[in-house]
Amino acid sequence: MGGPEAGSECASGAAAAGLMADTQYILPNDIGVSSLNCREAFRLLSPTERLYAHYLSRAAWYGGLAVLLQTSPEAPYIYTLLSRLFRAQDPDEMRHRALAQGLTEEEYQAFLVYAAGVYSNMGNYKSFGDTKFVPNLPKEKLECVVMCSVAAQENPEEMRKLWQRCGDLMFSLEPRLRHLGLGKEGVTTYFSENCTMEDAKLAQDFLDSQNLSAYNTRLFKEVDQDGKTFYEVRLASVLYKDPFLDSEMAPKLKNYEFRGSHFQVTRGDYGPILQKVVEHLEKAKAHAANSLQEQMLAQYMESFTHGSIEAHKRGSRFWIQDKGPIVESYIGFIESYRDPFGSRGEFEGFVAMVNKAMSAKFKRLVARAEQLLKELPWPPAFEKDKFLTPDFTSLDVLTFAGSGIPAGINIPNYDDLRQTEGFKNVSLGNVLAVAYSTPREKLTFLEEEDKDVFTLWKGPSFDVQVGLHELLGHGSGKLFSQDEKGVFNFDQETVINPETGEQIQSWYRSGETWDSKFSTIASSYEECRAESVGLYLCLNPQVLEIFGFTGTDAEDVIYVNWLNMLRAGLLALEFYTPETSSWRQAHMQARYVILRVLLEAGQGLVTVTPTIGSDGRPDARVRLDRSKIRSVGKPALERFLRRLQVLKSTGDVVAGRALYEGYAAVTNAPPECFLTLRDTVLLRKEARKLIVQPNTRLEGSEVQLLEYEASAAGLIRSFCERFPEDGPELEEVLIQLATADARFWRDSSRTPVYY
Repeated sequence: MGGPEAGSECASGAAAAGLMADTQYILPNDIGVSSLNCREAFRLLSPTERLYAHYLSRAAWYGGLAVLLQTSPEAPYIYTLLSRLFRAQDPDEMRHRALAQGLTEEEYQAFLVYAAGVYSNMGNYKSFGDTKFVPNLPKEKLECVVMCSVAAQENPEEMRKLWQRCGDLMFSLEPRLRHLGLGKEGVTTYFSENCTMEDAKLAQDFLDSQNLSAYNTRLFKEVDQDGKTFYEVRLASVLYKDPFLDSEMAPKLKNYEFRGSHFQVTRGDYGPILQKVVEHLEKAKAHAANSLQEQMLAQYMESFTHGSIEAHKRGSRFWIQDKGPIVESYIGFIESYRDPFGSRGEFEGFVAMVNKAMSAKFKRLVARAEQLLKELPWPPAFEKDKFLTPDFTSLDVLTFAGSGIPAGINIPNYDDLRQTEGFKNVSLGNVLAVAYSTPREKLTFLEEEDKDVFTLWKGPSFDVQVGLHELLGHGSGKLFSQDEKGVFNFDQETVINPETGEQIQSWYRSGETWDSKFSTIASSYEECRAESVGLYLCLNPQVLEIFGFTGTDAEDVIYVNWLNMLRAGLLALEFYTPETSSWRQAHMQARYVILRVLLEAGQGLVTVTPTIGSDGRPDARVRLDRSKIRSVGKPALERFLRRLQVLKSTGDVVAGRALYEGYAAVTNAPPECFLTLRDTVLLRKEARKLIVQPNTRLEGSEVQLLEYEASAAGLIRSFCERFPEDGPELEEVLIQLATADARFWRDSSRTPVYY
């Protein structure tokens, strides 16, 4: 499916495909690297607030190590290999030795970039796009770096074993290993290698039947000699074989028969890592600002100790109630983007300080929220019964542990809490400042006359979009449900489906959630709904006034916001895999869908035209007629948004899939010829920036902020100094945990295909 149809009008430019086959899987030497600046926000903290932030950061960084075990079988070994190399030698010192062994400057820089990429993504797969990246230097050269290092001189056998364990897989580009995915579609460690999508669905049905959440689980499958299938559902927890130490989870830890298969619920996944998390949450609790924070942390500790998502929900309730803290944080198994089935959460933890100026604007947006919700294009019955006024702050991030750093967050993700208790929104201001800026000379796929206005207004328009996306996108809409007692949360007699004119025919049964019901499309569908809300409501003059934009400035913000979304829809093609007809990134799939919707609106609103660039290579241009945004774009978006919300509210999976997957299809149909345009996008893509984060260090009773240069070497140094007391111990833990489960991915050791 990756190539153009022979003889079609889309055939031009397809020759570029061969050029891009390998560069998808490397990080370029000139990749952008930026440092998070939170110095002023940290300076303004009191000594107690600094201690609170410090211990929360330590808990987050420890927990983030679990992501290595959630990504690929080899990721823990690669991390350990790199950590031992750089603990024994600074990158600059290692450079002199590597050059003496015959590496070129470019090859050594490629090694540093690869190492920085592993640390930044917490594994060897990109957090944004789920594509594997491999070292951009010959395997024998990297082996030379490893075996000629100080670490290898000090512990030759240990370093040799580590290299033998991960060296081949580090470079392998066997087709199945190129992307994260389930079964034959890719690599995942949320499931054993022999699991299929059918196994994932059966396991979800089992979990639903027992009112167990998938968020903190992994699934391991074994088949005995008689063909009997056994599944282990393993919960993340400190405790392993101590079922009598708690009453909430102990009854769940047993064997079950379900639809002809045997299930066993166990716990103890990531146990030693979570023990470190709990220890530091306990230390943070001593410096909490109020009882809400104390109770929140106590419930998080309960959750991580016993494997209870219900305890995490209780902690999240206290977190929602803790309005406007000076130091904001959240921690746990949160986002399900990287689970191929869409239900299991990746560990993340963040700690940040309030940016008061931008937070004041968001506070004004929250004050208008109830009125703005009425403007959304669905009937009142499809909106929550009561808008639970959330906290919405702009934060400067001190720590964000996990596989990547988002621009904004709307959490918690638990449907029942969101519907009845509320949520919080945060915009990560210092992340937006460095991660999403693009120099004019690097802007692709825009007309020259658009580049100046785009450069000027992209940042401000993105602030508006993030605010609307998080608060009124993710914060809107009702899920129709029936509880375990048979009680409905809507009036079956009077509520009418605006798409059919009939009464509501489907809803969420007890135990069903948005993620469990819509599974593989849930994340992207919801991101698409939130992005569409942002585009729709940014047309409101009152919204733009809140952010300080009126007159022609306001019109430019609208234009650039819409143009940015459409350009992103084209850039999204980088994250589509033709071989499996699958998307690897939820947000980018959502933006492509919006591009398709607005192209479908016609009347010259949007055009995407293949061209030849000034360098003689294939190129393209995205054009938006700003005079038709309100007259053509808004009605098209209105129709689409209403359908998205109605299908989500009613839990209509069949129709929801048909709608969303229809728009998400990538074909070579003219006039856009998206499969061929994908080759052009790959030809001209820019690598996503790496972000260097600071550390905190306790010196006596004072907490110091340690900052690092914006370079691959600086990022490496930040990780080398992240675990000064127990780095070697943590690496041993990672190796032990990875080795204990290695049998579930035996096929990963097949003869690799090298880059």
